[in-house]
Parts: sequence; C-alpha cells; structure tokens
Amino acid sequence: MKSESPGTSTRREFMRNAAAGAASVAAFSILHSAQAQDASKVLRVGLIGCGGRGTGAAREALLADPNVQLVAMADTFADQIDGALGRLRGDDKIAARVVVDDTHKFAGFDGYKNVIESCDVIVHGTPPGPRPLHVRAAVDAGKHMFIEKPVAVDAPGVRSMMESCRIAREKNLVLVSGLCYRYQFAKRETIKRIQDGAIGDIVAMQTTYNTGGLWHKGHDPKWSEMEYQIRNWLYFDWISGDHINEQHIHSLDKIMWVMKDVPPAKCTASGGRAQRTDPKYGNIYDHFNCVFEWANDVRCFSSCRQWESTSTDVSDWIFGTNGKANIQEHYIRTNDGKEWRYEGAGEDNMYQNEHNAFFAAIRKGESVVNEYMCTSTLLAILGRTSAYTGKTLTWDQMLNSQLDLTPKVMEWGDNPMNPLPVPGQTPFV
Repeated sequence: MKSESPGTSTRREFMRNAAAGAASVAAFSILHSAQAQDASKVLRVGLIGCGGRGTGAAREALLADPNVQLVAMADTFADQIDGALGRLRGDDKIAARVVVDDTHKFAGFDGYKNVIESCDVIVHGTPPGPRPLHVRAAVDAGKHMFIEKPVAVDAPGVRSMMESCRIAREKNLVLVSGLCYRYQFAKRETIKRIQDGAIGDIVAMQTTYNTGGLWHKGHDPKWSEMEYQIRNWLYFDWISGDHINEQHIHSLDKIMWVMKDVPPAKCTASGGRAQRTDPKYGNIYDHFNCVFEWANDVRCFSSCRQWESTSTDVSDWIFGTNGKANIQEHYIRTNDGKEWRYEGAGEDNMYQNEHNAFFAAIRKGESVVNEYMCTSTLLAILGRTSAYTGKTLTWDQMLNSQLDLTPKVMEWGDNPMNPLPVPGQTPFV
C-alpha cells in the first residue's frame, strides 16, 4: 500500500537533497509559477477525515477565503461524516458555503478517491496511518492539500511522503502541513531570534509534552476488530504511530525548526506503560524519554507522557552560550540579564494562520511544500523505535527501516494487533 524510493538513503544525502530541494523550489516558483487563481473563482474543497481536527480544519479553510466552498466529504464511517456536517452547517460564519449533498458523502476505505475527483483543494484530517496513500493519490491528481500531522507512522510511509513532496514541487502544488506552530507569529519571531544568535551557540535543548489521558470510545459488540481499532485509533501503532508521533511531534517539530531542520545523528530512548495497562489501550506506550544527539554534540532531552491525575507540562527550552530561550512562552533571557518577550499585536491563531497562508499561496500561484513535515515525523518515529527496541539508533538506520505497519488487508473483520513492544526483545527492522 506504500510506495518507496529505490535504494537507500543516508543522513548526509538527506540533508543535501533537502537543501537542493529548497533551492529548486525557490527557483521553480520564480521561473515557473503556477497559474494564479482568480480571486473570484470558487475553489471546491473536500474533507477527508471527519473527526474533530478534520472538522476544525475544514472550518478554518472556509474562513481563510471568501470564495471557498466545501463540496465533498469522506470518512471511514458514515456517522462521522454526518456529525461533522451537522457541526459545520450549524456555524453561522460558514454555513452558507457548506454545500455537501448526499451524493458527495463518501464512507468506507476508498471514499477519499471520490473526494479527490470532486475537488480542487483537499483538507486531510484522517489518522496518520493511511495518510501517505491518500496524499500520493491527491498529488498524482494535481490537487493542493492541507495535511494534518504527523504524515506517517513508519519509515516506508515517510519515504512515500518525501516522494509525494518531490512530485508536488514538479507540479507546483501547495502542500501545507498541520504542524501549526510554524505559522504562529510569536513562535516565528522567537525562533528567528534564536537562529540569529540571541542566546549564542546552542549547547543543549529540552522539550516536554506531559499531559493527561485522551478519549476512548469503548467497544460496541457490533464492531469488528478492525472497526474497534479505527474507532479507537489513538491506541494502535499502525494507525497512530503512538503518542510520541501523534502528539509530541509538535514539540519535536519545534526542536527541528530551531536546528534548521538538520536531523540528529542518533537517538537513545526508553519508554513503556506505567498507567495505561488495560488491554483496551492497544499496543502503545504511555511515556517516552529520548536523547537526540546532533553531530556537533548538541543534545535534546525529550520527554512525553499521557497520565491521568499527574502534573502537566508543555515546554521547550533552548540553552546557549549566551542565554536561554523558552519557545512556548516566547521568552529569551541573556547572560547579562537582558530579557525579551514577544509583544506582537493582533490575533495570532496559528490554526487559522496556516490556512490563510495556504489559500493565499494557491491564489498567487506560488509553490509551497512544507517538506519539514517528513523530517519531524521521522524524528518522532526514531524516538519511538529506539524506545521500543531498547537500541541506540542512527538517523540513517531509521530512514532506511523496512518495517511497514500497514495491515495486510484493509477490510472489515479481524485485524490482529501487533504485540506490545518489549525493549531488548522487539527487533529493529
């Protein structure tokens, strides 16, 4: 179900290709800009994945441009489509442009194909498992796409997404990622200052995403095992990639952003299940601790957990030779006691900002491909895999991993769960 680039890749090749790709995108945009869309032209938007985040992204798409209509929706489950449609139609700000009729509601595993055929622009909000397959189909069809995070659950999926980004550049498409912090003005200014040397050379980093538990929808006796897993997708590796990939990726993406998207050389991690031991929580962990090491000896100490009734912390600290920065709080303090805090005026809704930028690029005919969504996703998968196996793993090893978590058959019925990983016993593949 996932296509891969031939041969193997190395960290050095990855960095070289990323730099070359960025340069070629800039040149291609200038010399061969896609045909700009007349501002009066109605852009037909389709939503694939009608859960909470997909529904929110569809709303933001409609608010981003006055000449956008939502015309088609797809989800594995019909009730998800109807629920999302009801919420969108109940929103007075966008209701008039929600024009999905019964013939453009597509349930099932293949509904995404019908949405792609019906639309100019795709909003992709499914769980990450099927994302590489869906994105490739949309890119092959020449569609612009907003893509929620993360973009894959395994290395073959990341490689497929890299290839989709390459094709998108050739076709001058717009692919905007749901890694929304990159579109928050306060974060942009804070990280720009770090990269410009406000705290000197970076020597260490710490990122934490400690939260409570998330939802679980239980088990209806009428559901097959496949339906049960998809309904409770957070807790199964093949469709969520574990919470380090699905949630903590936001923190890891900020670290990659600070490091100008240069990947680390290796990772050593640990994790397990301390609280969520009930079988209903599938085969994922409830906590991870990772140390990512760059070639210049900079280390990032990363931790995340989802535990009920415990202290929470979502923060990112960057330590330099001349001070420190708190990215989440947009705060910098230098060794001489000087402080800076972001005090920008105006609304700074990062979710809306990214959709505003998405549709502005489409209207201008600009080529924008957020390729960092691939790098940040692979970083999360590297941390997860190191913890699962108990092995120190290099970036090159992870990039070339052959472990494909996709179920052998995507159909209703039985879907055997992968075993719970045990460090020292779970092999690296």
